[in-house]
Amino acid sequence: MNFDLSEEQKLIRETVRDFAEREIRPVAKELDEKAEFSYELTKKIGEMGLFGMNIPGQYGGQGLDTLSYIIAVEEIARVDGSQAATLAAHNSLGIGPLIDYGTEEQKMKHLPQLCTGEALWSFGLTEAGAGSDSRGSKTTAVLDGDEWVINGSKIFITNASVDISVGCTVQAVSGEENGKKIFTTIIVEKDTPGFKRVPMHGKMMWRASDTAELFFDDVRVPKENLLGEIGEGSHIMLHTLDGGRLSIGAMGLGCAQGAFELALAYAKERKQFGKPISKFQINGFKLADMALKIELGRNLLYKACWLKDNDKPYTKEAAMAKLYCSEIAKEVADEAVQIHGGYGLMKDYDIERLYRDQRLLQIGEGTSEIQRLVISRMIGC
Repeated sequence: MNFDLSEEQKLIRETVRDFAEREIRPVAKELDEKAEFSYELTKKIGEMGLFGMNIPGQYGGQGLDTLSYIIAVEEIARVDGSQAATLAAHNSLGIGPLIDYGTEEQKMKHLPQLCTGEALWSFGLTEAGAGSDSRGSKTTAVLDGDEWVINGSKIFITNASVDISVGCTVQAVSGEENGKKIFTTIIVEKDTPGFKRVPMHGKMMWRASDTAELFFDDVRVPKENLLGEIGEGSHIMLHTLDGGRLSIGAMGLGCAQGAFELALAYAKERKQFGKPISKFQINGFKLADMALKIELGRNLLYKACWLKDNDKPYTKEAAMAKLYCSEIAKEVADEAVQIHGGYGLMKDYDIERLYRDQRLLQIGEGTSEIQRLVISRMIGC
């Protein structure tokens, strides 16, 4: 067993952390308050090569392993959940199904621009009546001659409505077989007539990321926009979520790391009863528990990445990593606020934003309850 990172992975961590501190932290608070998506930061993230990190070079990517990408997400999330959400959703949910299931023509058409930061892609799965139950989708796709005709809607879709969002992979019901729905995934580009994208406002967290509702009103796309095979849609979407869980795990781990560092620094600086509050056992033990949970989360998440990179089954470990890292983000951020006391409730302190940002991690890309369901099935229940 070798827990050392490669020199390249160490450099990625150092470089991305430096970028996050220099470029993201100074503007994160303002972007959050304004609920403003940053085209400038997205472009800079693209210029660093963080989009398409584990995509082969012929499509414009970096050709790196999963762990290198996860480290990058972790380091961005350590500073700001919004920018990490843009990065994670685009790579895992946006690019993921295209590289895994797209034809060579589809890959060459879409992937090069998606690896630059100048274009984003979204993942159209969730509907108002189909969240945890992804097979409850009601959006339909009917093949009419040489075109798919799509009708329905999606909700809570990341990276879907800003100007640089160029397309979406949509799950739709394309028929029935033996009384069961047939699900198919179809590529829909942004300027297609009848395709409407509406930004969602008033979010508690990830306020500087783009979240949208999508509406399909007799949207016609060429039959060549089929992704994978007819009837393979549910498999494609759920397989994509396995990789996406690693990204959410990285966001939870990064959030926990950032909250821990803020709490430790504050506890060393803040004095009560004549000494730093870190010297009081109650606070020292809180910080020790935070460090313990982060260490366990990192080992579990990195093992899941190792399994994926070595072409071994990783569904169970991905669910475990997503569940554990998102749960410790909640626990660590909560204790970090407690250590800050009243200051932790003020927007002038970064911990207030991290506390809000962590809350989606137990919901997005499969709730904590669904992760437990996945794990229970994998262990034979």
